[in-house]
Amino acid sequence: MIASPQPALTPDEYLRFEAESLTKHEYIDGQAFAMAGASDVHVTIAGNLFALLRSHVRGTGCRVYIADMKVRVDAKNCFYYPDVVVTCDARDAETSTYKRFPKLIVEVLSDSTEAFDRGDKFTDYQSLDTLEEYVIINTRHERVECFRRTPDNLWLLQSYTPADETATFELQSLQFVETLAALYEDVTLEPTPPASGDVTE
Repeated sequence: MIASPQPALTPDEYLRFEAESLTKHEYIDGQAFAMAGASDVHVTIAGNLFALLRSHVRGTGCRVYIADMKVRVDAKNCFYYPDVVVTCDARDAETSTYKRFPKLIVEVLSDSTEAFDRGDKFTDYQSLDTLEEYVIINTRHERVECFRRTPDNLWLLQSYTPADETATFELQSLQFVETLAALYEDVTLEPTPPASGDVTE
């Protein structure tokens, strides 16, 4: 993310700025950060999951959003654009451009955001009382990492990788189980960069 050259913005100023901007920006404590475009694999994975979840929650009162819906984190004075977000809270019907009470947040990794998605962003998301599950999806390997909030407010990790073509992953917050093959359908995984010191010809 790249900070936009401007004075510190209030949340309301950011929302007005974002409504008129041709580029999406995330907002962190007064500063707006321009977001880079996503890759084919990134968009395909997020789209696959959205389609699977949209069908799963139909008729439950839950709503699934992809890419362009902001999540407002009041306790941290932030707005983020998750790749997929699910809310089942009626209070979220009151705001059309952002949601404040998500049950599930999903981020699809990219080289430029992986450290942030695993670090400060996840820490910020943890302040959302309604959030039950935070999911990170890998674009270099078929791997889904689910961080789940316990009754003691701890976050436990369960990872899913393919043992065979029928391997599944579970989103416990939505009682949803699906195959990794469905999640990664039509995806060509991104190459893993050589380790530091490796010699290529």
